[in-house]
Amino acid sequence: MLKKYLIIFLVSMVPLIELRGAVPIAVGMNLPLLPSYIVCILGNMLPVPFIFFFARKVLEWGADKPVIGKFFTFCLEKGHKGGKKLQEKAGRGLFVALLLFVGIPLPGTGAWTGTLAASLLDMDFKSSVIAVMLGVVLAGVIMGLLSMGVFGALGTIF
Repeated sequence: MLKKYLIIFLVSMVPLIELRGAVPIAVGMNLPLLPSYIVCILGNMLPVPFIFFFARKVLEWGADKPVIGKFFTFCLEKGHKGGKKLQEKAGRGLFVALLLFVGIPLPGTGAWTGTLAASLLDMDFKSSVIAVMLGVVLAGVIMGLLSMGVFGALGTIF
């Protein structure tokens, strides 16, 4: 049982997969949803401070390097583009926009991208982490409901 929890913890730390992939895996492994949900949130949030404080510096450093430059530049551009879109749509409601950006489980909108965008937008650390955490919680609820077939069941009712 501990091995299964370790698997979903590690999967939730992987960029692009994150909690959005780990919750359905947990459901597929027949793990209880609430403890799995908590483990996935912890795994998804663990890299956030490192991303906030170091990712921007590392990406800027590596953008002009021969082998890694294209990928690092892609990551920087994605973060800048995501941040600009977020800022344009949000105006002064950047906190809520970041929460929703992370919380709505679409490809490329998870905690990693949201935290990088917050860092590139020079948001303060505390607000960024709280918005990202609430977004991760929201994404977890949505993915948990999807994984359990709740939305599918509602579709048959309506």
